[in-house]
Amino acid sequence: MKAPNYVPAHGLLRGKSVLVTAAAGAGIGLAVAKRAAEEGCRALFVSDVHERRLAEAVEHLQRETGLAAVYGQLCDVSREEQVQALVGAAEEKLGGVDVLVNNAGLGTSRLVIEMGDDEWHKVIDVTLTGTFRMTRAMLQRMQPRGGGVIVNNASVLGWRAQAEQAHYAAAKAGVMALTRCAAIEAAPFGVRINAVAPSIAIHAFLRKSASQELLDDLASREAFGRAAEPWEVANVMVFLASDYSSYMTGEVVSVSSQRA
Repeated sequence: MKAPNYVPAHGLLRGKSVLVTAAAGAGIGLAVAKRAAEEGCRALFVSDVHERRLAEAVEHLQRETGLAAVYGQLCDVSREEQVQALVGAAEEKLGGVDVLVNNAGLGTSRLVIEMGDDEWHKVIDVTLTGTFRMTRAMLQRMQPRGGGVIVNNASVLGWRAQAEQAHYAAAKAGVMALTRCAAIEAAPFGVRINAVAPSIAIHAFLRKSASQELLDDLASREAFGRAAEPWEVANVMVFLASDYSSYMTGEVVSVSSQRA
């Protein structure tokens, strides 16, 4: 089954300011940044660890969406000082961040019996602890203001098993738990925190990190017989970032057509 036509914007983020981590390249991060601009955000700040790709992403977003107020800054979410610098710069440039999208993550493929501590820790540090660092830094700004939204990118692997993905699955299960617990703490301050759990969304980076045979197999298991487009995941993230989901917090929404 072919992907549907791109969905037109409805102004879901009109007047909001948005910060997206790991937004360079062609994956979910860039898709949600583009979608946020299309949905009317007043300003957008994106980060990544790749300088050239980040500059290209900023230029692409400005050109494709017509939003001039697009800013970028390098950030490795495994480094606390870089996280603090990113959040500080975004707060200053945007006049306060209304929405944070935690998209940064790292995955490799390795059997548990062959996995070294370094590989385990690296995936956990970027994917789970990086999400924690960004959430902590942003809550320190959002809670005193009495509002804000955080959307985390988890994965169905937080629920389901896949060989060679123990480290990534553990990290994403941790993102789910972090989402639920942080949401309860932030709710009295008017801050909402939710997550999406995609199954498989094909993009250039994923094609480099997994074999075509594996990607085709995973896509064939989906009810629609195809992988999601990155923008289909971004649509759900934008919904969670918008006032349309005002009664939702601590939820993990599966973006999947996978059979049970």
